[in-house]
Amino acid sequence: MTTSSQDAEVIVVGAGPAGSTVATYLARAGVDVLLLEKTVFPREKVCGDGLTPRGVKQLIDLGIDVSPEAGWVHSRGLRILTGELTLELDWPELSSYPPFGVARTRQDFDDLLAKTAVKAGARLLERTTVTGAITDERTGRVIGVNAKTGEDKRPVSYRAPLVLACDGVSARLALSVGIDKHEKRPMGVAVRRYYRSPRHDDPFIEGHLELWDRSDPRRPKLLPGYGWAFPLGDGTVNVGLGMLSTSKAFRSTDYRALLRQWLDGTPEEWGYREENAVGKVGGAGLPMGFNRTPHYRDGLLLLGDAGGMVSPFNGEGISAAMESAQLAAEFVVQALARPEGPSREKALHGYPLAVADLMGGYYRLGNVFAKLIGKPAVMRAATKYGLRINRILPLVYKGLSGCYDAKGGDLVDRLIAAAARATPSPR
Repeated sequence: MTTSSQDAEVIVVGAGPAGSTVATYLARAGVDVLLLEKTVFPREKVCGDGLTPRGVKQLIDLGIDVSPEAGWVHSRGLRILTGELTLELDWPELSSYPPFGVARTRQDFDDLLAKTAVKAGARLLERTTVTGAITDERTGRVIGVNAKTGEDKRPVSYRAPLVLACDGVSARLALSVGIDKHEKRPMGVAVRRYYRSPRHDDPFIEGHLELWDRSDPRRPKLLPGYGWAFPLGDGTVNVGLGMLSTSKAFRSTDYRALLRQWLDGTPEEWGYREENAVGKVGGAGLPMGFNRTPHYRDGLLLLGDAGGMVSPFNGEGISAAMESAQLAAEFVVQALARPEGPSREKALHGYPLAVADLMGGYYRLGNVFAKLIGKPAVMRAATKYGLRINRILPLVYKGLSGCYDAKGGDLVDRLIAAAARATPSPR
């Protein structure tokens, strides 16, 4: 129960996938949750709009109807394209995840998750921009947040025993208490645009594994990144590209120009041309591989992008955000059932351990992968030769997508799980 000096038992900052998911689970458990969101729903968000089966599982766990009748576009698998090769791979049959992916615009997706949280009992305040944490002067513990609310940006403050940072790549809350990012871990950048296209109902999402910088026709350069296409079933396709900081060209590349250049080289019948564009090009940073830790300290938990939980393998962040939210809710509920002090802290410190156990080793492998493909020769060899070896295709596919059974499964699943366990997790 809250006291007169508290506005909630838990404050959640940011109502994206991580924030709305954790707010839903906490509210369902009877926790008084205050969910603060800087924008107003429905709102647009820069993203690929597609979820692998790993993300679909999180939606099912929340009790969300993921049927086509409920507005979700299903994908049967991934089409991989290089300059010389096209592969169509169905999503694997696993015990852990469903055999299909889904796509939906983030405008609809985030709105749906926020409404799910409100329906569960969370109190959502929109147009509320959190500017930093409030800390106890004596202990340094986070006890609330400062914010600006409403159209007039009126200064306000909210207090709670626990604060959950789900504020994305900006990580404003973490920065306000001195939790900086690890510069040696990879970052990514993504840009995307919508196009009217006859491929809008294609059953495969696409990954284009060769991005060429042809600004100098005499010396084209292969870049460490990939392009994607997510059919949305409404006449449009979300098309974009992502690139890693492990490339020397990371900071000097004009990503919007690179997107246009790449799409101008695709078949004209696909429709990815300026006259078919819907809306503007959007861009966003991708904080990868646990590039901000610790994930818990002094009353503040970091979830999703705020904790650098985007996969270095494929740039997907939604599934990890929702997974971290499910874990955070579990440990917060257990912590609140204990008296303040060492026992409660013991429970809260279980959260970063659980997150590291779930995805830490896998992300450490991803960080190594990101460094390797930052070398053009390695990237070229991987796309030209590696994808032609049928025996290793399942390993590559499951490994890059993160869709494998961590326990049990077939030989490929066991190999990936063993490699992740053997790799020290980044903390």
